[in-house]
Amino acid sequence: MKRLSILGSVAVLAVAGCGGSDDDNSTSEPASTGASTGGGGGGQQLTLSADKSQLKFDKKTLTAKAGKVTITMNNPSPLQHNVALKGGVDEQGDVVGQNGKSVVTADLKPGKYTFYCSVDGHEAAGMNGELDVS
Repeated sequence: MKRLSILGSVAVLAVAGCGGSDDDNSTSEPASTGASTGGGGGGQQLTLSADKSQLKFDKKTLTAKAGKVTITMNNPSPLQHNVALKGGVDEQGDVVGQNGKSVVTADLKPGKYTFYCSVDGHEAAGMNGELDVS
């Protein structure tokens, strides 16, 4: 009887140990990935919005530290927009309709980049700005 009880306890501990180990790995893996690509602690999250009635963003300048940078653009406009980056990188977020969010992520070195809307004619009409990465 004692053997059965001891075996049962060992089995429960082994299963619990495996489950805890899996959780720890999945939690630490993204953190180490973010730290290594960000170069300084996991990356930065920047936000901006499309103007409701004009072809422009609510910000003309953004700043970030070198490493992984994510820009999320909210679109309250009835027109479709996205956010994109250029200037040493060429990344584009999804084009989204009203109340959608467009997201672009890039690993950036120090320098100046342009964020813009890549929908035809929008950048030329003024839907752009400068991202300064230090």
